[in-house]
Amino acid sequence: MTGNGGVVEVSDTTWERAIERGTLPAVVMFYSETCPFCKQIEPYFRQFAGDFGEKLLFARLNVSENPWTIERYAVRQTPTFKFFCTGKPVQEIIGAAFPALLKRNIEEFLKHGEGCARSSTEIDDEITGYG
Repeated sequence: MTGNGGVVEVSDTTWERAIERGTLPAVVMFYSETCPFCKQIEPYFRQFAGDFGEKLLFARLNVSENPWTIERYAVRQTPTFKFFCTGKPVQEIIGAAFPALLKRNIEEFLKHGEGCARSSTEIDDEITGYG
């Protein structure tokens, strides 16, 4: 895991420790280097990491380099923003989003954070179907 401007870069190998077993709720931006919308929203994502980084983990995952995680969470488009509470995905924004929409979702996620894990379902570790 590497940090850059309040945003942590995660991978297939660091995902479990950072997101699923992390101590903070997380917002993950699934991106690709060739995605123009990812490049447009990233400065805002970094700004929100600075604004809300004490309460939330902000992370990025490159979809081109991490096929296991994108398969597991059915990421089919970039950017995709997924919100995780106690390691469980509870909310997402798919595709190009206005910065104001992303910020509002982050604020709402923080506001209703205590109930988010109770209303989500548990992840089964054996979901890939391989082996």
